[in-house]
Amino acid sequence: MRTVIFDLDGTLADTSGDLIAAANACFRRLGHGDVLNPAADARTAFRGGRAMLRLGFERLGAPDAAAVERAYPELLAWYGENLDATTRLYPGAAAAVEALRAGGYRVAVCTNKPEALAERLLVRLGVRDLFGAVIGADTLPVRKPDPAPYRAAVEGAGGLVGASFLLGDTETDRATARAAGVPCALVTFGPDGRGVAALEPEALLDEYAGLGEVARRLIG
Repeated sequence: MRTVIFDLDGTLADTSGDLIAAANACFRRLGHGDVLNPAADARTAFRGGRAMLRLGFERLGAPDAAAVERAYPELLAWYGENLDATTRLYPGAAAAVEALRAGGYRVAVCTNKPEALAERLLVRLGVRDLFGAVIGADTLPVRKPDPAPYRAAVEGAGGLVGASFLLGDTETDRATARAAGVPCALVTFGPDGRGVAALEPEALLDEYAGLGEVARRLIG
């Protein structure tokens, strides 16, 4: 019943390029050109569509919450048609998930990406069948850092919350784990690097080859 729950964006896959492209498509339609930079703004990309739009509008001198909400559906639509142009799994991710499964662990995804988009992306990346459940931002009435989606992911995989941990990359994942009362491991290969240590997770993961050791240390 031991279970590992994975965040998606910035944890399993580097989705930042396609996310930034979706936001820039919205800004181009508004006549502004490409406002966001795929490399420099990757950290914001992993915090979601609205975060990217807010950053872009702030740079344009128009931090308008209503404008963000108007553009958000267009961002999702554009992204849904172009969600894997540059997105790739992080090196060793698929093999690490397979190794966990072979070792008797349950695995699932808990993401703040809309569920349909998360499902589609995992299929395109060829790994959907590895996960016992996928819980997205709109699966429940609440999203991370509320603990309910995390618990739903564990239960959907057939595991027990008390024998689980969350692997993520941001403060949202850290807060989710705290709210659920479970350990958290954060990856260091994202935009924040080892700076995520400041969030005081129970473990850091430098590369997927070390995931099995982290799992054994955190939940046995």
